[in-house]
Amino acid sequence: MFIIIGWLVIFVCVFGVYIVHGGNIMVILKALPFEMITIGGATIGAFLANNQMKVVKATTAGLGACFKGSKYSKTRYMELMALLFDILQKARKEGLMAIEKDVETPEDSDIFKKYPAIASDHHVVEFITDYLRMMVSGNLNAHEIESIMDSEIETHHHEAHAPVAAIQRVAGGLPAFGIVAAVLGVVNTMGSVGQPPAVLGGMIGSALVGTFLGILLAYGFAEPLAGILEQKVEDEGKEFQCIKTVLLASMQGYNPATAIEFGRKVLYSTERPTFMELESFVKGKK
Repeated sequence: MFIIIGWLVIFVCVFGVYIVHGGNIMVILKALPFEMITIGGATIGAFLANNQMKVVKATTAGLGACFKGSKYSKTRYMELMALLFDILQKARKEGLMAIEKDVETPEDSDIFKKYPAIASDHHVVEFITDYLRMMVSGNLNAHEIESIMDSEIETHHHEAHAPVAAIQRVAGGLPAFGIVAAVLGVVNTMGSVGQPPAVLGGMIGSALVGTFLGILLAYGFAEPLAGILEQKVEDEGKEFQCIKTVLLASMQGYNPATAIEFGRKVLYSTERPTFMELESFVKGKK
């Protein structure tokens, strides 16, 4: 939502000031379709040539997510930690083998069903159950599991960051494609040197629209998209770090209430519940 508001501010400030100072908006509008086809087509072509299909698909999906609000709210994190608390509490009271069915078939687990927002997220459920399964097996110690977790989180981060890098490369190329469009316009103008100065001035003005659009699209549109997508990637990574911290604290012998407190501390301050909020929520879910 805010990205759309930001774009509206850009339009109003850039074109509004131009018009107020006596600029002829028709010069831009007349050249706009041709310049957009040149710049947009070249940008799309370079994007496809520069990325594997998996990155293209991930970028397309990521662009859609840029226009949605973040799902990583205080309520979601409280549900996540309450879920982890319930699982660890069951394992503490009844033994690790008691959570085997919850781990193997989370879709049928009464614990997971209590937290639909988390249970519907396949990646989060898989991350939790994979490491709970390792804990149940008892073949790995906390340091070994932490190493595996770090490797998986790092891999996930690099994979999720690929669309961000792809959009950033697009942003870097847009000004150059704007110059290409402008040079083509100048070449076209040079072929009409016999025309009156007023006509040549209009042609040169239209050619410069390409440079203007390239820079505007790069820093006003592409860069903000890359920025907000990168923030979403960081939010997603923070959720995995929270899970990792809670599970490792449990493996090191801390009780479930203390383990989820460890997880609470790693969250960003804007989404982190207070100790009392989390305690009340967990008790309310019993």
